[in-house]
Amino acid sequence: MNSLDRKKAIPKLLGDTDRFLIIAGLAGPAKDIGFLTKESPNTFLFGGAMGGAIPTSLGLALARPNDTILCVSGDGDVLMSMGSLATVATMKPNNLIIICVDNALYLETGGQKSHTGLGVDLDVVAQGCGFSNTLTINDEDDLLKGTTLVNDDFNGPTFILLKVNQSRPPQYSRNWNASQAKIKFRQNILTKFQSLVQILIK
Repeated sequence: MNSLDRKKAIPKLLGDTDRFLIIAGLAGPAKDIGFLTKESPNTFLFGGAMGGAIPTSLGLALARPNDTILCVSGDGDVLMSMGSLATVATMKPNNLIIICVDNALYLETGGQKSHTGLGVDLDVVAQGCGFSNTLTINDEDDLLKGTTLVNDDFNGPTFILLKVNQSRPPQYSRNWNASQAKIKFRQNILTKFQSLVQILIK
């Protein structure tokens, strides 16, 4: 069984989250990121649409090439949209990091084993799709390597498989108003764009 606790490993791996535009997949990852960032304007948390985090992150990465896009998703969410890994690899965005928080369970629906608990290795899948950089994190030593990878300049999309134990994500009172979340995230992006335009005009 994996020893890493997601509540400790994810903050350590990411460091300063303000430097990213973050898309978090539904269920556990949304709680992880929402709690860590206090639902800051640079984060968008999925509350449905299982499998939508990676395609959304890819679109954002292509539209915002000067920003670093961070997608934090779960094993169930990635398994739901494995074809999107191939699309990311073929599109080759240089500014996209995907972190799959893998507890090998569908924790939200009763704790059934996911495919990763039955032998599917999503790191190998990402490699087969053609990702430039992949890493599996099983322990503290791997976590240090992951921190370096997240902070380094990288060439092409990066896939990090973070293997965690079966502890639950942080529990907190989340804002479930999807319209408010969308508007806040969009406004943050537009504000950054307007600031860039002003710099270019000067």
